[in-house]
Amino acid sequence: MQAEDIIKKYAAGERDFSGMDLTEINLSRANLSGANFRNATLSIANLSGANLSEADLTGAKLNVARMSGANLSKAKLNGAILNVANLVRANLSGAELMQAALIRAELVRAELSRANLSEANLSGADLREAKLRQVNLSGSNLSEADMRGTNLTSSNLERATLSGTDLSRSELSGADLTEAELRHANLSRVNLSGANLSGANLRWADLSGANLRWVDLSEAKLSGANLLGGDLSNANLINSSFVHADLTQSNLIRVEWVGADLSGATLTGAKLYGVSRYNLKTEGITCEWVDLSPHGDRTQIYRFSAEEAKKFFNQTPPTVRIIIDAPLTHDANQTLAQVYHQIASQGEMMPHPPSINVGYRRTELVFKIDSDRDIFPTAYIAIIPFKNAVATQKNIITLMKMLQAYAINSHNMEAIKQIKQLSTALSQTIHAVNEMQMSPVTLTPNDNYNFFETPTQVLLTNSSDQSLQVYYDGSFGKRTIGPSGSVKTATGTTMKATKFSLPSINNLVEFIDGFYYLDN
Repeated sequence: MQAEDIIKKYAAGERDFSGMDLTEINLSRANLSGANFRNATLSIANLSGANLSEADLTGAKLNVARMSGANLSKAKLNGAILNVANLVRANLSGAELMQAALIRAELVRAELSRANLSEANLSGADLREAKLRQVNLSGSNLSEADMRGTNLTSSNLERATLSGTDLSRSELSGADLTEAELRHANLSRVNLSGANLSGANLRWADLSGANLRWVDLSEAKLSGANLLGGDLSNANLINSSFVHADLTQSNLIRVEWVGADLSGATLTGAKLYGVSRYNLKTEGITCEWVDLSPHGDRTQIYRFSAEEAKKFFNQTPPTVRIIIDAPLTHDANQTLAQVYHQIASQGEMMPHPPSINVGYRRTELVFKIDSDRDIFPTAYIAIIPFKNAVATQKNIITLMKMLQAYAINSHNMEAIKQIKQLSTALSQTIHAVNEMQMSPVTLTPNDNYNFFETPTQVLLTNSSDQSLQVYYDGSFGKRTIGPSGSVKTATGTTMKATKFSLPSINNLVEFIDGFYYLDN
């Protein structure tokens, strides 16, 4: 059938051209909107500039067809074969191309936003500067495709294959690449901020200069990947693999990477402010210096040897542990939250709320701390809601005075410097606490006890996993039985209490020696 016949039939209202052999037909600029070309053969056809919007091309053969500038918006091309087709600047927005074949197709600057290309084969396709916003490419094959400068904002690439694909300078913010295959892919200077790459395979991929802020790379494989200068701030890297990866001068500020494998990786010049350094595999890492400044501006550089680097990346988190000799009630929990919220709202004295472990007889509050320097100030603040606060704070001040006396007689300049820093931090905290304006909070007792008046223990753990007890209520663990058989904590009773003795100066100094300091 000739092109003129198709155009005439369409003008007369005919829409069904399914199954026809229209090889090499010239329908350039023809208006065929809504036409039915199911299973038709249109290989080597000229459809440049044609209007095929909402047309049905399901299963059609369009190999080497010329479709540049064609309007295929909302067209159905499921299972269609468009290998080596020319779709430069074509409009395929909202089109259905499920399981379509577009091997080595030309889609330069094509509009494919909101199209469905799930399980489509686009291997070797040219998609430079194409628009694929909110497109569905789940399970698709894009291996070796040229996708430089494409816009894939909020697209679905779950389980897609992009091995060796060039995505440099592309826009992939908010995209879903869960379990995607990206081995040897070029992702240099790509924007993947907020994207989901959990479980993705990025072995030997080039991510140099990439924007990976807030990205989810949990369980991802990045062995041998190039992340030179990449921005991974606030990223989720839990249990990800960076074996022999290059993270030189990358931004890792506030990443979460517990369980990550950094064996053999290069981290020289990485920005690591607010990053936990425990539960990491770091055997054989290369790291000559890191940037610990809050804004990554190199105002706090820390240099170390290979042995110091190994220690730096294997610190346990310093903690303040308050053990209360009573289970936490709902009322007490509400009061505790109110008090800590008031404290936190008046500055940065309490950056993290505690984790709470409630047992049948006791409650444990655990405050994780970013630095050993903050152990004593955090303990001084964390105990505030409890009756034993005054006694605990007095002990902390006494321990600091012991250290200051030790420093006066010490010839160890490093120890003197560290003690001075600790003393300054605690003095600033005491001043801030004295200046705090706390609104009255009702402490709700029940029939058996007031949670905030029960005995407490306060235990500190430094980054070397050494412990120091700074307070222990002698009534802790003791119980009295009332006339009715009710069991009460020993608070307020005449029961003889064990007196708590402060740690010796030797134990205290040993604890301080276990602190991990970062000299600027």
